[in-house]
Amino acid sequence: MSKVKWGILGTANIAKNCMIPGMKKSENCDMYAIAGRSLEKAEKFKNEYGFTKAYGSYQELLDDKEVQAVYIPLPNHIHLEWVEKALKAGKHVLCEKPLALNAEEAERMYATAKECGVNLMEAYAYLHSEYVESLKNDVKSGIIGNVDYIESAFVTQGYDEDFRLYKEYGGGAFYDLGCYCTTMFLSLIDSDVDFVKAVAEFSDRDVDFNTSAIFKFKNGTRASLNVGMILDQTSNSRFDRLYIHGSNGCIKSDVEYNQSGDVEYRIFTKDGIVNRKITVSDNYSLEVNQVNSCILNGETPDITPEFSIKNAKLMDQVLSEIGYY
Repeated sequence: MSKVKWGILGTANIAKNCMIPGMKKSENCDMYAIAGRSLEKAEKFKNEYGFTKAYGSYQELLDDKEVQAVYIPLPNHIHLEWVEKALKAGKHVLCEKPLALNAEEAERMYATAKECGVNLMEAYAYLHSEYVESLKNDVKSGIIGNVDYIESAFVTQGYDEDFRLYKEYGGGAFYDLGCYCTTMFLSLIDSDVDFVKAVAEFSDRDVDFNTSAIFKFKNGTRASLNVGMILDQTSNSRFDRLYIHGSNGCIKSDVEYNQSGDVEYRIFTKDGIVNRKITVSDNYSLEVNQVNSCILNGETPDITPEFSIKNAKLMDQVLSEIGYY
């Protein structure tokens, strides 16, 4: 089987805890290179996780002609810089969400990818899961009728020290968590947005750590989200909720984003309750497999440029509403 040689720019926790385990489960992924801000840290990752090469700078990895695809888990404010450098080096790119700080950046990145003849995909691992596919199929089937309202919440603990706490790094609850809710809405509602209203509580570092928003789509569907980094730091807990209301019933789910294993949600209709139990494989492995199929087989990325740009524009509206800009 042909394999794609991957490089990772950075030694972030999401790379260590999520992407690297996912890569190991992918049959057509060669974990070829890792780059860090120091060679010492990169060498540690190389030895611990089985990479072939280690580099003490991101540019050195991009200069390696053996690298075919690059995963970028860097802080939000430097996505544009390193995505463009990777694309111009001829690498296919998978960049952590949110891809860009605004729609203008997203459009610029995708234009660069097109110009360079390589793939760029935004990394929403959860959107590749069997759970989301099942939800979408149930909505499309009409089992709950026409969708009139969707509610989503994603609330986590606060952070002691993290780039998400700083505005200059593109921090805040909406950038980090709200993008999950907006992409879920856009996956389930086939309509443009009519209007957005949003409010937020800001920290003393000028980032939102508690944000709520309501949306009305042009087809009449409404949605709302609540996101925050506000739970007790000692609780080691989080809060996830997705309710999809329709003319003939509703779907209720308390499944965590990116959860794997056996997950469940319930469908309520006038005919009774249907319990869905879905076995979800590793979402990060599914994500890597999809990028590899784009490279090896010419497939179209599941998360298209049009989808990511539409989401970035929606996020711009919320960020403007709460006064983040």
